[in-house]
Amino acid sequence: MSLSHFDPLAGIRLFEDTLSRMLTEPSSNRPWAPAVDIFETENELVLRADLPDVELKDIDVRIENQTLTIAGERKFETQDAGKAFHRIERSYGNFVRSFSVPSAFDTEKIGAEYKNGVLTVSLPKKEAAKPRQVKVEVKA
Repeated sequence: MSLSHFDPLAGIRLFEDTLSRMLTEPSSNRPWAPAVDIFETENELVLRADLPDVELKDIDVRIENQTLTIAGERKFETQDAGKAFHRIERSYGNFVRSFSVPSAFDTEKIGAEYKNGVLTVSLPKKEAAKPRQVKVEVKA
C-alpha cells in the first residue's frame, strides 16, 4: 500500500481556477450587451449606448408598445493570412437591449444620432408632462 499526500483545499483551488478562467477568458457563446446610460432632462429622456466598431447599417432602433429596442451586430474581422490572434477578449455577434419607456414621453418624435461609436436616442417629453409654473394670486 502506498501513501499519498492529501490536500483538503485541492477541490477549492480547482473551482477557483475554473471560475477565474470562465470570468476572464472570452467565450463565443457569451451574449454581448453594450453598456447604456439613461438620463432625463427637463425636456427629454436620453439613452446613450456604447457601440464601438459597429457600423451604422448594422444598428436597428425601434419603438413599439412603449418599449424601445436597440439591436445590432458587431462583426468579427475575418482572419487574414498575416494575422495570428493571441487573445480575443471583446465580444462579437448580435446584441439586443430593450427598455420600457414611460408614457410621459412622446414615442412618435424619437430621434437618434450615431457619432464616434456612441448611439444617442432622444425621446421628448409630452407637453402635459413638462413642468410648468402657475402664478398664484393672493386676494386680500
